[in-house]
Amino acid sequence: MSDRININVSAIDYDKTSKALTYQLSMLEEMVHSQEDFVMTDSEFAFGWHFFVLSINRSLVQKLVDTMGSDFDRLKGKGMEKKFLTWLTKNVERKSPRFKLAIKEEMESSKYGIF
Repeated sequence: MSDRININVSAIDYDKTSKALTYQLSMLEEMVHSQEDFVMTDSEFAFGWHFFVLSINRSLVQKLVDTMGSDFDRLKGKGMEKKFLTWLTKNVERKSPRFKLAIKEEMESSKYGIF
């Protein structure tokens, strides 16, 4: 198992979305006393959307799980990664218009073979 969670991000407005994600994850780092636990790639633009990858240390997510306790367990999704996507989406969606998050490895191993 990788020590990073790679998330594909699709956004209409790269600047707003990347800043909102950076702000939210920086606040999370501050809350759990962590540093430099995420990186973001530059975007590629196609079909009116910006596509980029957000890579987060699994240890940062585990610290969030430990901090939130049973509240984290109540988030929608199966497993820690999906619940983290739910948490991140809920905390960023009011700051950024139209964006989607998906676990990169799941998209690449899609049964439909699209990626």
